[in-house]
Amino acid sequence: MKLCFPVEESRSVDSLVFGHFGSAPAFIIFDTETKEEKTVVNNDAHHAHGMCSPLKALAGEQVDAIILSGIGRGALMRLTEAGIKVYKAFEGTVSENLKLFELGRLPQFMPGNVCTGHEGCAH
Repeated sequence: MKLCFPVEESRSVDSLVFGHFGSAPAFIIFDTETKEEKTVVNNDAHHAHGMCSPLKALAGEQVDAIILSGIGRGALMRLTEAGIKVYKAFEGTVSENLKLFELGRLPQFMPGNVCTGHEGCAH
């Protein structure tokens, strides 16, 4: 399974999970089967409010799930429509959230917890 984590700085699995999907500078993509990881630059970081294109942001990378702290309603809906599951991260590193995911302790992100703007996140 390929998992995606928005990050501010790429420090492998020691990277801190960034607070908002759409404006994250980069993403760490981690393959749980092969343990390989890859950093992808966010190709849509400077979008207008409400205009995030999550698939463009991922630069064509195929992922099964995204683990994040905050996301807008439109981006959440577009990811869900693309068959990508979205999970709520806890504060901390990619590694810490990866362990929580593997233990089944990360809840799926719900529309009632979406961000209402880059400065007004409900998470």
